[in-house]
Amino acid sequence: MEYKVVPLDPTFDSKTATATSNDGADYLERFIKHYTSQGWIYVRVESISTYVSGNSGCFGAGSTPGYTSVKQMVVFKKE
Repeated sequence: MEYKVVPLDPTFDSKTATATSNDGADYLERFIKHYTSQGWIYVRVESISTYVSGNSGCFGAGSTPGYTSVKQMVVFKKE
């Protein structure tokens, strides 16, 4: 069995309207259809989190705190 993991990074036009759950659902549906048309079978969406270190800046000026970043990955398979 072969697996493919693809980052899910939806972008919505924030200038025209606020993204709704329907926008997210439509995006995910098109995303899955794109890969299934290439012979991949959708398995699930996984969340991967990592800690991004902050920056101490120059003598504290311009410092930024660390934060946790969460990315969504879509898993597909081929048999």
